[in-house]
Amino acid sequence: MVAAALLLTGAYGCSGAAHRPAPARSATTSAPVAKPAPEPPALGLTEDNASLLWSPDGPSPAPPAFQSARTQLTALHPTYLRLLVDWAALQPQAGRPPALEAPVSGCARQVGPCGAYAGIGGELAAIASQQRAAGGGFRVVLDIFGTPEWAAQPGSGCETPGTAAFSRPLRPEAIASYRALIASLLALGRRYGVALEWWSAWNEPNDPRFLSPQRASCAAGSPAVSPDAYAQLARAMAAELRSAGGRHHLLLGELNDLELDTPHSTSIAQFVGSLPPDVICLGDVWSIHAYARHAPAPASTDAVGALERALDARGACGRDAHIWVTEAGAGAPHPGHPRPAGAADQQAGCRALAEQLRDWHSDPRVAAVFQYTFREDPAFPVGLVSADLSQLYPTYRLWLAWSQLSAAGRPPPTPGAACA
Repeated sequence: MVAAALLLTGAYGCSGAAHRPAPARSATTSAPVAKPAPEPPALGLTEDNASLLWSPDGPSPAPPAFQSARTQLTALHPTYLRLLVDWAALQPQAGRPPALEAPVSGCARQVGPCGAYAGIGGELAAIASQQRAAGGGFRVVLDIFGTPEWAAQPGSGCETPGTAAFSRPLRPEAIASYRALIASLLALGRRYGVALEWWSAWNEPNDPRFLSPQRASCAAGSPAVSPDAYAQLARAMAAELRSAGGRHHLLLGELNDLELDTPHSTSIAQFVGSLPPDVICLGDVWSIHAYARHAPAPASTDAVGALERALDARGACGRDAHIWVTEAGAGAPHPGHPRPAGAADQQAGCRALAEQLRDWHSDPRVAAVFQYTFREDPAFPVGLVSADLSQLYPTYRLWLAWSQLSAAGRPPPTPGAACA
């Protein structure tokens, strides 16, 4: 949510511009060559409210109620800004193009302050203001999810009750519409002067909430079918980006941190292990979601380690891959549950996240870490500022210190220092 993926410019090639630098190699063996210290992971942020994304240093259409929060967000200086693209919401009818500039209320669900903006177009306009003001950063990462009803396959396999078209794989004939969505987003980026470099084919394809069914039957040992469905999307995205020309990178995976296989979900190991070989080699950056958990919640799983082991087992393309943690954060003891009240819980969550950041900083394969989200989503309370923008959580101070120390080439702050 930094290592470079395959560069799509009419033919695949490798670009090292976004990688942590590789150790220097010497043609002689007479003296050891000092290895340069790896760069710290880049900071990313998921936030799609345009009123929060406008640069605070210039004119903007954002309401005054957002000014302070805009300043706080900008102070983080994120290298990457991850935007979620809900295709089902953007294109509910097959005969109409995706509504990329449809009005959005700007509320956090029903919580104000609100400030309407023109959808993804409004987000890109705000991002452009940040790129002009800072001269760098706020590089866009697009993550697509949500199958429109008209594009979805009928129900099949081992599905949970109430599964909707939103979660189902695409009909074969809808792949062309998926590619058309990508093309329309590229055109929108050109119109607003924002390069759309990084692309993820589908969000959490190993989770039935985003891709269902995961298996053809609920019988024990039933093989996963979701990797094949994801492979079709990744190939289609790669082909569309290749045909468009320019600099585009494919971000593979975007996996939920599932380490156990069930009838309705697929572990990181099985998902990566079941992908066709050509998909493993479509890019050399993979993404995973990993949230900090603290007592009384179950201990955090080592999602990054699980992904690294799964990739290593897939040969050279997997072993060369770097990792982005595109969703990280702390708040509810179990993400998606209500955030407990009280400063003690906020401090405990902050310390758990700080420990994760220190672990990832020491892992040379982890090239970027993204906070999800800046403004709290009441249904997924792991943000840095409350939904009404009135309260900064301790995790904001952690990310701010982490960003400042990283820019100075220093290691992350200790949990005690950052979360006090």
